[in-house]
Amino acid sequence: MENNKTILDIIFAGYDDFFEAEKKIANYIINNKEKVIEMTIAELSLVSGASEATISRFCKKCNMKGFHHLKISLAKEIVEAQDDFVPVSNDIDEQNIGQSLQNILANKIEELKQTVTMINEENLKEILVLLKNARSIQFAAVGNTIPVALDGTYKFNQIGIPAISSTIWETQLAYTFNLTKTDVVIVISNSGASKRLMSVIEAANEKGATTLAITNNELSPIAKASKYHITTSTREKLFMDEYYFSRISASMVIEILYLFLTVGKKDVYENLSKHEQSIADDKI
Repeated sequence: MENNKTILDIIFAGYDDFFEAEKKIANYIINNKEKVIEMTIAELSLVSGASEATISRFCKKCNMKGFHHLKISLAKEIVEAQDDFVPVSNDIDEQNIGQSLQNILANKIEELKQTVTMINEENLKEILVLLKNARSIQFAAVGNTIPVALDGTYKFNQIGIPAISSTIWETQLAYTFNLTKTDVVIVISNSGASKRLMSVIEAANEKGATTLAITNNELSPIAKASKYHITTSTREKLFMDEYYFSRISASMVIEILYLFLTVGKKDVYENLSKHEQSIADDKI
């Protein structure tokens, strides 16, 4: 699979862009992977309520040549996952908390595993060099990704890399217009389609700053408009029909950048020590 993305990764990333009939197909595949690999296209059409033509279009949207290609790819992924198989489902039930915790854990582990697997090593090397040498880093986010941006800002400042973020979009955009070619903007978005964050990307590109997008979809407008992109994986859709973005995978990307910079940048431990000493009196 291109970029090591699984069928589920592709479906989750593109879910918002699917038509309603295509979402029916996606929902059935998400919840019935093993059954789908044994089906004909006519059988999938019957159980999903979508036409065979719609299924064919759906497969092409998922970068598959057709339904047979999708089944082969899905079967291969299922076989590869069997070595680490733990009996789990997508259910969360207060009457069975133990099993529900295992279900959540298994899917969160898969999110992190796929996020790491999809990182391009050469791109990451280039990103790390840019971050080490940047005059400043701006973290931009809206809605439920703001905590990830704030966490990144805190971590980067800790190790001596000037970083800034804001919970107010207008403030974020105003700051972007003050950037230079030596600055980096990191935009964190679920769909990669936020108009507000797109405005930040466009302003950063206009000022010549380097842009890095962290989204679920490498084909999104924000991803395409950015110089660099890191794809996150999510499995939230397995549990909730409407909400399916997890901050865990985005936070994982920030943690990865932070850890590499911690071991790869001069004076890091001196900066960390100064920070710890400065807040020591505030601890019991």
